[in-house]
Amino acid sequence: MATIICFEDLAIWQMARDFCKDISRITKYDLFSKDFRFKEQLRASSGSIMDNIAEGFERDGNKEFLQFLSIAKGSCGESQSQLYRALDYTYISSEEFAMLYEKTKKLSKDIGNFRKYLKQSDITGIKYK
Repeated sequence: MATIICFEDLAIWQMARDFCKDISRITKYDLFSKDFRFKEQLRASSGSIMDNIAEGFERDGNKEFLQFLSIAKGSCGESQSQLYRALDYTYISSEEFAMLYEKTKKLSKDIGNFRKYLKQSDITGIKYK
């Protein structure tokens, strides 16, 4: 694994950012714009994924980072559920749903794999050196 200097170097953060941009794009659709509460809820859950990865990284210790990665993974699940609602409400097409859902599945899997790596690693974080 390459040396990670900042949270922006993490592939999972980059993927989460990309997903968040997708959510921003689709929530500008006319039907979403009329459902303000749902639109903001979906934007918040997608943003929470990338924000929790960043915040956990900045805590400088694996124990806290693992906790924040768990929260990010949970937000990913929340976004997946909300995508179903967006599909059911016909705010997005089946094709958009499939593309976005696959992104969340991969992101959730990759966050989980990174958590496993950190749990097994001898690296405990900067503040534990």
